[in-house]
Amino acid sequence: MKTLLDPELIDEENPEWNEDDFRAAVPFSALPESLQAKLRAIGRGTQKAPTKERITIRLSPEVVQRFRASGSGWQTRMDAALKDWLKEHSPEQVR
Repeated sequence: MKTLLDPELIDEENPEWNEDDFRAAVPFSALPESLQAKLRAIGRGTQKAPTKERITIRLSPEVVQRFRASGSGWQTRMDAALKDWLKEHSPEQVR
């Protein structure tokens, strides 16, 4: 019994593969090395070294809510606010 596809999920620009597509497919390892390198770079992003450090931090809910409410990019704005604070303050002075 063949299942019917949901018309909402059909992507005309990226159709489902048929048997001919699978027969014509080539394994990644069979691609030229230069193309493999380009595809690897796309998959990982092109960042050579991390520019920021991933950490876990606990902040008060009101601080997080205010920054999140500012929309996309709120973590970058929080980072900028902390950098700005560091221009005139020293973390060692806060207790």
